[in-house]
Amino acid sequence: MDGTTGKNEMGQDENQTLTNRQGHPITDNQSMRTVGNRGPTVLENYDFLEKITHFDRERTPERVVHARGAGAHGYFEAYGTVGNEPVSTYTRAKLFQEKGKRTPVFVRFSTVNHGNHSPETLRDPRGFAVKFYTEDGNWDLVGNNLKVFFIRDAMKFPDLVHAFRPDPVTNIQDVGRIFDFISNTPEAMLMITFLFSPWGIPANYRQMQGSGVNTYKWVNQEGQAVLVKYHWEPLKQGIKNLTQKQAEEIQGKNFNHATQDLYEAIERGDYPEWELCVQIMSDDDHPELDFDPLDPTKLWPEEQFPFLPVGKMVLNKNPENYFAEVEQAAFGTGVLVDGLDFSDDKLLQGRTFSYSDTQRYRVGANYLQLPINAPKKRVATNQEGGQMLYRVDRSHPHINYEPSTVGGLHEAEQEGKDHQPYVQGKIVRQKIDRTNDFKQAGERYRLMEDWEKDDLIANLTNAMQSCDPRVQEKMLNYFFKCDSEYGNRIKQGIEAAGNRSRKGIGGPMGATNPGQAVRQAAEEGHPADPY
Repeated sequence: MDGTTGKNEMGQDENQTLTNRQGHPITDNQSMRTVGNRGPTVLENYDFLEKITHFDRERTPERVVHARGAGAHGYFEAYGTVGNEPVSTYTRAKLFQEKGKRTPVFVRFSTVNHGNHSPETLRDPRGFAVKFYTEDGNWDLVGNNLKVFFIRDAMKFPDLVHAFRPDPVTNIQDVGRIFDFISNTPEAMLMITFLFSPWGIPANYRQMQGSGVNTYKWVNQEGQAVLVKYHWEPLKQGIKNLTQKQAEEIQGKNFNHATQDLYEAIERGDYPEWELCVQIMSDDDHPELDFDPLDPTKLWPEEQFPFLPVGKMVLNKNPENYFAEVEQAAFGTGVLVDGLDFSDDKLLQGRTFSYSDTQRYRVGANYLQLPINAPKKRVATNQEGGQMLYRVDRSHPHINYEPSTVGGLHEAEQEGKDHQPYVQGKIVRQKIDRTNDFKQAGERYRLMEDWEKDDLIANLTNAMQSCDPRVQEKMLNYFFKCDSEYGNRIKQGIEAAGNRSRKGIGGPMGATNPGQAVRQAAEEGHPADPY
């Protein structure tokens, strides 16, 4: 075979001749066209201009959050039950109904607050986003490794991210800014307790939990709904977290360790698995609880609302191209299939607009036509145009509207009854009634093992030392409200440190004396002569 017409096992041409995007063979990929071999270059450098101008544009805008990520393909296998009941009791979503039914998935893991090539050892929530390619279209379950969040109202989300991202003047993350915001956001105390403990640095992506964080609904064939929370629990690989000291040691050796761990595990056939569990609650206010069940800063008590398994997920294939699959992957909390629905969770409602909106900005108006984002089923819309349109997804060439008498697309038949929640009340700007911002944080502290408490206190003390005294006072008041021992240990740590660490910028959250690292580099660097 001469290599010009054969196909390999992937169905691709075996001819390895380099071409440009127009299909023109490239006969010299080493040199531009110049006047003589020393230049200058000429304007008709078509192959060079095509190559360099594409290179100038080969990055999409970085995600505002969750920029640093890794991903993998796999499948979700349904149990057909939720706990010991038929899953159809609660939801008509087709992917859950049959025992053993498999649905293809793509998962993107990420860190939240740092850039595309930041260390994966930094203290930060981890994103855990799953795209299910179901027979009814895509379902995106977009969440984090931790089961709660910092805020309960989407109005505060830009401010939260700004506080955690680098200072706009210094371009350095500063715990002083973080705690200035948190000291005015008491609902964040449970999340802060998790984040500054070893749970704030998972050992890798395989050995961490996942959660939908927000409250959703399941809807059955009769249109009846229940509230649900989703949780991914690692199966064979278990859960592992790192202390700050361990994370700093690992970062000094490999700041891509989590991406590498996931890739190599799948390559060697050690496929990571998670079980999807749900907590179910009736769709009402639940006045017997001391918190609002729609509050994403709170955990639903497992003894009252047990984790009920509904299926498992296996990741068994690495991406073939990082950019095409992981970087261009686009998720949204509003991407639900029949049988799944939204709750009135105010954070979820805000996320549902923001997520899809940011994908249109970042990837483009036709981001859903990209293979990684496209559903694995027929798509038919009347949407037109937009940058990078490469497929017209309708059957009639002239009718791009609905309704029409002469042809075109028509509405689908409703298979189950609509869920019709009753809503009544004044339109207001108010906080929820049952905030209870400190109880669960105190309970979480008391449940921690001694080594987890020690790491939590050390990380918070290191961070708090550099904060403004007014911020320290407000934060200590919060910690004492959570638990007296919790508050006392942080107070003693700050007092023992005095003002010795209040020099310069606070640095990354949880880092051990970042100011000392700045001075150490300047003082201990080896001198060299210019060349």
